[in-house]
Amino acid sequence: MSSRHEILDRVRKNQPAPRPLPNVPMFDAGVAASLDAFRTALSRMGGRFVPAADDQDLDAQVHALFPDAKVVCSATPEVKGNRPIDSIRAPRDLHDVDVGVVRAVFGVAETGSIWLSDAEFGVSALGFLSQHLIVLLDPQAIVTNMHRAYQHPGLFTADYSVFMTGPSATADIEGVLIHGAQGVRTMSVIPCRRGARVTPRPTGA
Repeated sequence: MSSRHEILDRVRKNQPAPRPLPNVPMFDAGVAASLDAFRTALSRMGGRFVPAADDQDLDAQVHALFPDAKVVCSATPEVKGNRPIDSIRAPRDLHDVDVGVVRAVFGVAETGSIWLSDAEFGVSALGFLSQHLIVLLDPQAIVTNMHRAYQHPGLFTADYSVFMTGPSATADIEGVLIHGAQGVRTMSVIPCRRGARVTPRPTGA
């Protein structure tokens, strides 16, 4: 037996008895998993909270928010847009997207973050090459904090996922806060339940 095997054999024989892992607290005492808490945190991080339109016409609302947008690429059937995500063959095909639209899996009240995976993006670059990102969020899909967020089973099954907290931002140069330097310029969150009504606009609208 080599010295290496002898040492490893001794270590194995002298290991302490296995014990269960300690319970990790969720640290969510006093924190509400509410839409109001999420909205406050989102605004603090530079995001924009946009109440859903009364008529639930999301296509019309997206058009109203960005009337000058020429390319709207939606990864959710609740918003039609004018460039289907299924038509994208490579991330570079998203280089001219003015507005990207996605539906978040859930939001985090404490930080104003939303969680998205490759399944929601369709093409992951949509969340970073778009000039502006609109996120649909079910108000009932909000957890208190990141401790709760990391319990979501999707984090263990997704090939790619990301927590997004407001738009891209940096303050590295002279301490001046700049949005959009490394990603989306704005991030708007619209609270609406899944399956919102889709009302396609007339061609050319």
